Amino acid sequence: MQVTPYVFFNGNCAEALTFYENALGAEIGMKMLASDMPPDPDFVVPDDKRGFIMHAQMKIGEGEVMMSDNLMGESADMEGASIMLNLATASEAKAIFDKLADGAEISMAWAPTFWSAGFGTLRDKFGVRWMVGTDEPPAES
Repeated sequence: MQVTPYVFFNGNCAEALTFYENALGAEIGMKMLASDMPPDPDFVVPDDKRGFIMHAQMKIGEGEVMMSDNLMGESADMEGASIMLNLATASEAKAIFDKLADGAEISMAWAPTFWSAGFGTLRDKFGVRWMVGTDEPPAES
């Protein structure tokens, strides 16, 4: 079994994909627009949402995240959930944290902890919560 987070956006999924591609080195797999959907009399895509992302997939390291714009009324709020990124070194993790921090609300500033050489949390400019850490052990006191 594989668990894959699915994140919803409020019409700015394409912008988020580009941001994550640049900030995280994410590889964008498939990307389907709402206008690519076959006609369905039970679900007519409003004209103002035809350019929305219906479904997209991106790979971050060995993990995968799926995402789309809020076409069906799903909540775009990421309350009670975060995406964890764990990197081999504190310097790699800090660099990723700093890129995600562009326009973000920092919940826990990047700093060494008792369990790790560095860890931080934030809500990015798209409202997605991230936890960034490293397997590198803390410096000995």
